Amino acid sequence: MMNETSASLMCGRHRLDLSYPRVMGILNVTPDSFSDGGRHVARDDALRHAERMLAEGAAIIDVGGESTRPGAEPVSSADELERVAPVVEALVRELDALVSVDTSCPVVMREAAALGAGMLNDVRALEHEGALTAAVGTGLPVCVMHRQGEPRDMQEAPRYDVPVEDAVFDYLATRVAQCEAAGLRRERLLVDPGFGFGKSVEHNLRLLNRMERLAQLDLPLLVGMSRKSMIGKVLARPVEERLSGGLALTALAVERGAKILRVHDVGPNVDAVNMTWAVLKEGC
Repeated sequence: MMNETSASLMCGRHRLDLSYPRVMGILNVTPDSFSDGGRHVARDDALRHAERMLAEGAAIIDVGGESTRPGAEPVSSADELERVAPVVEALVRELDALVSVDTSCPVVMREAAALGAGMLNDVRALEHEGALTAAVGTGLPVCVMHRQGEPRDMQEAPRYDVPVEDAVFDYLATRVAQCEAAGLRRERLLVDPGFGFGKSVEHNLRLLNRMERLAQLDLPLLVGMSRKSMIGKVLARPVEERLSGGLALTALAVERGAKILRVHDVGPNVDAVNMTWAVLKEGC
């Protein structure tokens, strides 16, 4: 397990303390993301939303310019960069925010780093051509995620030949080793089990229940389940009514070792994280 007294991550000019769980606020600057598409496309709208999330306790703002919802089609690097770059620049310059960029595109990675982003978050685990080289060159920490398939088809009857927690562990362990071999130092890596990315509801529930398996990777664990369909299917709730279920998942994820919780609703999740952590540590 990570040494909680010294666990921190250098993210550009920011030092992120990971001796306790932190909340990452989602800022989608896309027209088609599954729950907030189109709401924060304009630069000023995105800036104000990020400001609110920071005030509510977000340690990181995760900016995404490509929807990776089930069924989504890829966007061009030019379109993604046009969406992301002005927002990253404004967040860094005007709010001094620790910005993560949710991208698989080498061009976007390099430009975001040049604009002051402090972290990269890639749902495709740097598998796109040129992505690993670009990530190494930025000098930034990178979160690599497990997935099965691509967004356009990943939820079409996903299946695994081994228990899902073993499949996720094996993939991430292999990918981490490949990243290290390419020059991406281990102290710059985070991992994400990829809830909802090529996984049925049963896969997701089992993976969360057995998520401690991933502690054997000895890397910070980033988890994103906010508003996802697993909540809707278990509780029969539309996307706008999934907060309560999401808070339960946040508490369980913290108990099982998550260090970064990627969420839409920052304030309530900060409370859930802090309350869960106080119980686990038996103190405030």
